[in-house]
Amino acid sequence: MEPLTGMGVLALMGAAATIAGASEDLESDIGSQSNPNSQVQLAPQMMYPHRIYSKAISGEPPSNALMCAIGGTVASVLISINTSAILALVIGSIIAAAIHGTYSVTAYFGRSASQKRFKQPVYLDLIRSHTPVIIGYSFITTFCILVVSYLMVTVMAHPFSLPLLAFIWGIAVGAIGSSTGDVHYGAERQFQNVEYGSGLNAANSGNIVRKAESGLRNGIDNSWFCAKFGGPVTGLAFGMTVFLSGWITALFDPSKGDSIGWVSVIAGVIIVLSLILWNRSIEVAARAAYGTYKEDEVDVEVAA
Repeated sequence: MEPLTGMGVLALMGAAATIAGASEDLESDIGSQSNPNSQVQLAPQMMYPHRIYSKAISGEPPSNALMCAIGGTVASVLISINTSAILALVIGSIIAAAIHGTYSVTAYFGRSASQKRFKQPVYLDLIRSHTPVIIGYSFITTFCILVVSYLMVTVMAHPFSLPLLAFIWGIAVGAIGSSTGDVHYGAERQFQNVEYGSGLNAANSGNIVRKAESGLRNGIDNSWFCAKFGGPVTGLAFGMTVFLSGWITALFDPSKGDSIGWVSVIAGVIIVLSLILWNRSIEVAARAAYGTYKEDEVDVEVAA
């Protein structure tokens, strides 16, 4: 494969991965998937009933891995019988999103029904309003992952099959969404009633913010909030992961010799170290500009 062709394919893969990362995070925010969902589940037990969609089929990595693997398997079967590739990817994504939506509904009903003793209602209007959005985001995520996997198989001649690559990238996008996007959802959105930087005291467990800017808060309110920062950051993180990992092997193709293979490894280490140092410098600059929570607390006490 020509270097320019490879870079063009990588650019397309990076763009698709960026969209997949953002949609995956926003889907998890609507349904309270993964890390923040622990507080959503705990809230009724602490006598804080709410109107937030609580599904959490599982952690984001296995949930997205299953979803993308289903889509990849369906698409692979359709392609094997001479179906158009784009049509196969679309049909596979639709089926995967429908199954994901089915799991979401059963999970919501099951979790809410199990908390009946804590007076947590089952809101049918949440099912009607949230589930289609969850399915829509699931379709976008699965389709973009399948595009990345298909390009790797057909253009970049990756030895893994389409379903296996979709499974692996599903785990990756779920892990990045859980570690990157959920920070801004769980720490900033659910506990706006707690002073920033104070951490989650045991006494505040389950005491999530239940009122939105207008009316009672729901999962779509959370997604609206996260679309401003958490979702885009997750998309950038996953897009960079796909692009930079592919860029190394495209530029330093290990198949051309052992020495070039080692160069690709060294390039990867340099990129990782550079990102670590860059992240550290941003953290130090932010703390120098805004201080720490303890310093702010002292200033408040002195002012009082």
